[in-house]
Amino acid sequence: MNGSRKILLFCSLVLPLLVAPAAPAAADVKTREKSQVKFEGMLGTMANMFGGKAAREGVVFTNAVKGNRKAVLNDTTGRIVDLGEEKVYELDMKRKTFEVITFEELRRRMREAQQKAQENAKRQPDAQEPGQKEPGREVEIDFDVKETGQKRTIAGYDARQVIMTIAVREKGRTLEEGGGLVVTSDSWLGPQIPGMQEMAEFEMKYWKAIAPEASGISAEQMAAVYALYPMIRQAMDRLSRESTRLEGTPLATTLTFEGVKSKEQLSQQQNQGGGGLSGMLARRIAKRDDKPRATIFTSTNETLEIATTVPQADLEIPAGFKEKK
Repeated sequence: MNGSRKILLFCSLVLPLLVAPAAPAAADVKTREKSQVKFEGMLGTMANMFGGKAAREGVVFTNAVKGNRKAVLNDTTGRIVDLGEEKVYELDMKRKTFEVITFEELRRRMREAQQKAQENAKRQPDAQEPGQKEPGREVEIDFDVKETGQKRTIAGYDARQVIMTIAVREKGRTLEEGGGLVVTSDSWLGPQIPGMQEMAEFEMKYWKAIAPEASGISAEQMAAVYALYPMIRQAMDRLSRESTRLEGTPLATTLTFEGVKSKEQLSQQQNQGGGGLSGMLARRIAKRDDKPRATIFTSTNETLEIATTVPQADLEIPAGFKEKK
């Protein structure tokens, strides 16, 4: 899966999960959105290598839901999900081809990718980054929500700013002492918009079917994130629960994930090195990385347009496309 598709899928899938509907909706909906994901650290190195223009500038895509089908399309890639068939159709808009993937196959890929990422992480025990949880340690979660009073117009709707902060830390220790993970959700909420709730409900059904613990990111990337930062799962679970209590539809959201180093990690870095050239280089690297907090990744998503009618053709494989065997 290429970098632009990963970014497209992450932004179009993880963000709607943050506001789940109180009751099933029946309206169709189609949106045009712009999203971007920026990874830092080890994940950032991989994203920069393979992400291309989409990683640097973001991607504009359409998002349409009608009945049991959802389509996410941009100029180069696309995906049609059919809950009834339990199939996903991956589209290559340039080559005019598509690939059919069953939910069972996606579940298998998710398991294998996560296992591989965990094995890779174990082979690099000295490469621990802030926000990584040591095995066997219990965690606690702190939560805060704030209505800032700021307002703006997005996609023709009046929206208000709400900032939620989730901190996952070692049980019995402060965040500064034991380290942990901080997730900040900076959202602009508009009124309840017909169909937008159905989009969130669709995503929850889809991810519950293929990977209940996942949050909408591609299998390969989600596995790497969870392997390196297990606390993200707990943070996203809490964020999703708290988001259901907010009134309104998210029209623009920025999610920031930060790892916080423990006192022990900071001390180990400061004491790295030794004599000679290698020791001097180690001390310089440690000095550049001696900040207690580090951003893991940031995702942004903004709705540009909303329509409440969806032509059936928008949910079908385009004419002339051939199946890739």
